[in-house]
Amino acid sequence: MANILITGATGTIGTEVTKHLIKSHTLTLVDYDFSDFPKELMEQATIITDDLADPGNWDGILDGIHYVIQLAGDPDAGAEFYDSLLELNYKLPHNLYEEAKDAKDLKRIIYASSNHAMSGYPNDTQMKVTDSIRPGNLYGVSKAYIEALATYHAYEHGIESIGLRIGAYTVDDTDLQEMNKYQLAKYLSARDMNHLIDCCIEAEMLEKSLVVNGVSNNAFSRLSNEEARVKLGYKPQDDAFQMMGIFD
Repeated sequence: MANILITGATGTIGTEVTKHLIKSHTLTLVDYDFSDFPKELMEQATIITDDLADPGNWDGILDGIHYVIQLAGDPDAGAEFYDSLLELNYKLPHNLYEEAKDAKDLKRIIYASSNHAMSGYPNDTQMKVTDSIRPGNLYGVSKAYIEALATYHAYEHGIESIGLRIGAYTVDDTDLQEMNKYQLAKYLSARDMNHLIDCCIEAEMLEKSLVVNGVSNNAFSRLSNEEARVKLGYKPQDDAFQMMGIFD
């Protein structure tokens, strides 16, 4: 059992990851508004309501924390720099890593990057983590930033980090019916995402900084899972194309 802090806990991914991890870990959940968050989850966790873009709100927040799952930020691919990205996708992760430098119990930060860090490539291209970053929007640029930030702190301050380039995360599988073939190729189920988080917590890292793609076991995949499979032991189970009966 580990002490895990989840930022952006009330979001779609944060809620599902909380449901999964609360069974076997001690959780601290941080967000600015828990009014719509499941009460049964709140009763089993430590709740902190704060604006993490304010550096003053980080004082002591990582005391006794072993792992941070950094999900906070604006997930909108159409987000603009001054509207929200500057505060949520630049200042907030900067504050996290500044506080992490003095966090004596911290073992690792697991943070949400995005496939949008690479979405500038043509749709018929499968992207590997070793390919050059090519964002297709300013949101993707912000995810390239956090990857660079994590790498800097890994080698300058010894903070272990794993970045997840999350694909088309979907909780309700009926949403697959609205996806085109390119979106299906990026599908990531909640089950596979939870498994990937487990892999990130349990893995023995050979390097201080790692970025992996996060997609399910899709027959045709926009993102290669090779890095996650080899370095983290990731074994996704779901296949969007099979679930949609495309090969029946």
